[in-house]
Amino acid sequence: MPATTSQLHLGDVPVADTFAEAFPITATRLIVTAATQDWARTAVQLMCGHATSVIACDAEAALERIWTPNETPDGRPGASALVCSFGRTRLAEAVASRVGQCVLTCPTTAVFNGLQVDNREDRIAVGKQLRFFGDGFQSSKRIGGRRLWRIPVMDGEFLCEDLSGTVKGVAGGNLLICGTSQAATLAAAESAVAAMRDVQDIILPFPGGIVRSGSKVGSRYKTLKASTNDAYCPTIRPRTEPDIPAGTNAVYEIVIDGLSFESVQQAMKTGLHAAASCDGLTLITAGNYGGKLGPHHFALKDLL
Repeated sequence: MPATTSQLHLGDVPVADTFAEAFPITATRLIVTAATQDWARTAVQLMCGHATSVIACDAEAALERIWTPNETPDGRPGASALVCSFGRTRLAEAVASRVGQCVLTCPTTAVFNGLQVDNREDRIAVGKQLRFFGDGFQSSKRIGGRRLWRIPVMDGEFLCEDLSGTVKGVAGGNLLICGTSQAATLAAAESAVAAMRDVQDIILPFPGGIVRSGSKVGSRYKTLKASTNDAYCPTIRPRTEPDIPAGTNAVYEIVIDGLSFESVQQAMKTGLHAAASCDGLTLITAGNYGGKLGPHHFALKDLL
């Protein structure tokens, strides 16, 4: 439905009577611990670099939350990431590469599985793959039912769990926030992100949780899978068919990945209400491809 025909409202903010369209993804949770909270966060943030969209990245990943020492497997400060990709094989490759390059190399860190699953076929190799870096000096041990690999490194040992559980998650839940100015629209998007970070089992994989370069499927250039979402680009309004109300001068998108439909839906609802409490908005809407992209549909009217 074009933005100009929106019939819903949340407070004084128009909300498009549309839906966000999301698709299935395979996801895992990794818990990284370290001697200090700063080192745990540093390792997770580096591991999640260049992981915003599976359109052009091997995975979508982001810091999920901070863990206190009484929550982590080894009693140290920690941080977790959700890592998502298409299928377990591709996910396993992305996780092994990212942990090997960004966590194994980071001072004092250890890595643990954060998703317990019953079926072995739903697990991917992490320590089982990285153990070979030990060049024959690695060893395994079991602690509390976990099989861990001890890999000698120059500050002691890198401890990494053998396997990590995976689940079928949901990727691509989204909100499009339209406003009268860049500053007002960004402030609303930031408010939405801050509120959504309190929702469990979700990540916001784009920089600071916000997308400025929303995309559509396809391009006039045959080599591109995706290109700029021109219907939401205010500066080219005279040259395209805009899907934004008059007076809109900026649009920001928030993309949500989660371990379940319910977690993504809750994040969208939380973000929608937080954004709608801000000034300077012309519309809140969502992106979809007529139901052709994925089976998970989040109707905005259900979030009001």
